[in-house]
Formats: sequence, C-alpha cells, structure tokens
Amino acid sequence: MKRKTIVGIALGALLGVAGALGAEAALTFNNTVTGEVLDLSQGLPEGRDTPAVKQFLESGRNPYNENASCLSAGSEIFLSACSGCHGHVAEGKIGPGLNDDYWTYPKNTTDKGLFETIFGGAQGQMGPQYGSLSLNDMLLVMAWVRHLYTGPANGAEWLSEEQRRTFTPYSPARVETARAPANAGECRPVPN
Repeated sequence: MKRKTIVGIALGALLGVAGALGAEAALTFNNTVTGEVLDLSQGLPEGRDTPAVKQFLESGRNPYNENASCLSAGSEIFLSACSGCHGHVAEGKIGPGLNDDYWTYPKNTTDKGLFETIFGGAQGQMGPQYGSLSLNDMLLVMAWVRHLYTGPANGAEWLSEEQRRTFTPYSPARVETARAPANAGECRPVPN
C-alpha cells in the first residue's frame, strides 16, 4: 500500500513539474517599454480568430511573411495607419524608419518583438495600436514592413533559411509583384 502511495505522489509531482514547464513554454507578449505582460484581450474582437493569428500566437512567427498575395492588404493598412509617421515606404518621417537594418528596439528584428511594439506601443508618439488595428491587421502590416526591408538578408531574423538564400532587398519595382489578389478569406476574415 505504501508503495502505491509513493508512486502516486512521485507521478503527481512529475506531472505538476511538467505542467509548470509547459505553462512557462507558452508565449507571452511583453510591452516594449515597461516589460509588462500585454493583455491581448484588449485588442479588437474581429480578426483575432484567423488561422494566421492562431499560428502566430503559438509560434511567434508571422505566416503572412511568406504569403505574397497578402502583401497588398498589408500595404493598404500601412498606408492608412502607419505611413504618416513612418513614411510611405517605411523610410521614416517623424517616426523611425522601418525598412533598414537599424531598429530603435532591437527586439523588433523578430516578429514577436515587432508585434509587441505595434500592439502595446513604444516611446515618443508611437501609441498602442490594439484599439485601431485587429491582431490580423497587425500581422498584415508587419508582413508589409518586412517586404519593404532594404538591409542585408543576414540581419533579417524573420526570414527562413530558404528566404535568406533568395532574398532581394526592397525596390519600388517589387511593389507591382505584391499587388497579386489574395483568395477570399486568405488574408482577412470574410464578413458574415
């Protein structure tokens, strides 16, 4: 009887440790300035259940970076929500440039870091965007910003190894290839 109790306690302890490690392994998103955990439930309700958002929240990698048909949607959102401060091709205006290999916040070299800065805001005039852009729209904008990148491939942490091998820095001629239409629902939720 004692043996079963000891085995049960040991098994329970192992499961508890495994559960704690699993909880630690889940992605958390932190405010770029304060480091506080971001409450993603503050974001707009639409656009949070897309396959891309679900994949991103699990992996920290933006699946739209690899989807050229979604770049047009990202461009439209960027031009209306971001270009006033960051410039039409992310060259920088009153806000920093986003198309080169210098990042005001080094964590923005990762998709997770750039998302944290967009969602929760930064210093200066960069306020949180969770009330203006859906989570899905943030991913689309991020893909467009990554498309506009003019720096070296080895500085682009968001690129896969295959993408680094075939990387071509942004040029205005590439914009036309980004205008290919996406399939309905591929980049944005289809309205009911």
